[in-house]
Amino acid sequence: FKAKLVIELDGSQHYHEDVEIKDRIRTEKLNEFDLTVIRIPNNEVNKNFIGVCEYIDDFVRSRVSF
Repeated sequence: FKAKLVIELDGSQHYHEDVEIKDRIRTEKLNEFDLTVIRIPNNEVNKNFIGVCEYIDDFVRSRVSF
């Protein structure tokens, strides 16, 4: 919560033009609330779970003091 982060896991349906437009609109709305959206493809989670976790951890650490 303190990182003001929204993580969206995107399946292949997110790479169609109509869905990309909806995603962009949703991201813009979330940005209005000072939230940052990061999108991670589902296949990246399946192929590189540890790397995805490290990416998220690095992002959170850059935004929040512990």
